[in-house]
Amino acid sequence: MNPIVEFCVNNLASGSQEAFDRLNEDPNLDVVEYDCLTYCDLCAMSLFALVDGEVVRGTTPDELVKNIYQFIEENPI
Repeated sequence: MNPIVEFCVNNLASGSQEAFDRLNEDPNLDVVEYDCLTYCDLCAMSLFALVDGEVVRGTTPDELVKNIYQFIEENPI
């Protein structure tokens, strides 16, 4: 079973699209886009994704990708 990485469509528009695209190319991840993840305050303030249900943040798309892979490494399924 692959880790699930969930993105909010509004956060994609706010800058996390590049991270989504890069992660979506990884066959070892299930990357999903939703209309809303109900983290509106967080979504308005930073780039983020849910990784297996846990919030992972970054200030840039590169940092978000790095933090997601680090989270997955530190929290194996």
